[in-house]
Amino acid sequence: MKLDILAFGAHPDDVELGCAGTLAKEISLGKKVGIIDLTQGELGTRGSAELRRKEADEAARILQISVRENLCFADGFFLNDKHHQLEIVKKLRKYRPEIVICNPFDDRHIDHGKGGKLVSDACFLSGLRRIETTDENGNSQEAWRPKVVYHYIQWKDLRPDFVVDITGFLEKKIEAVYAYRSQFLPDEGNDPQTVITSQNFQDSIKFRAQELGMLINRDYAEGFNVERYVAVDNLSDLI
Repeated sequence: MKLDILAFGAHPDDVELGCAGTLAKEISLGKKVGIIDLTQGELGTRGSAELRRKEADEAARILQISVRENLCFADGFFLNDKHHQLEIVKKLRKYRPEIVICNPFDDRHIDHGKGGKLVSDACFLSGLRRIETTDENGNSQEAWRPKVVYHYIQWKDLRPDFVVDITGFLEKKIEAVYAYRSQFLPDEGNDPQTVITSQNFQDSIKFRAQELGMLINRDYAEGFNVERYVAVDNLSDLI
């Protein structure tokens, strides 16, 4: 299956928090979108790897994601090295996305920055023909490099290079985020409360989208950072 967009998250729920509104909008426009989680989030204070996998599947159903996979890298301890890069290269060559979206280079959780750089490096390496990889069936894969790599914004209030109008899709984003009941809903079981179960954090999801939307005269928006200049054909492409 060839995908138009492939989004990566260091943990299940990263993609939902960072860019679910944008993905929902692109899917509504007929784009094929996939998500790959690097880890199972097994070091999280709440929930379990098994539970988070079920929650990730539910979030994918809500967003109508075409495919979702988990690479099962070690939460907190995966590295930006040859082994991990090649595992991502295999997925890039399998799905051949035009656009890749991943974690920011700088964020509160160490896996976020590390994951963003890992995916970005793998996107470059995936285009090198002399790097040989095979798919799950042992078939040789052709080189493939996405046209662009974008980084969504998570915890830190980073200044975006561009924003996407997600008016009409914020409710879908929040529904997908709350599919991770073990992580965000404070009344789930006997797990300890965390910063992301607080009302302040819950409110921040909508507040950030409102703030970015206000800056472009829209109701809601999501922000992204780029690795190279964003180009347009003419000034009419800009809102």
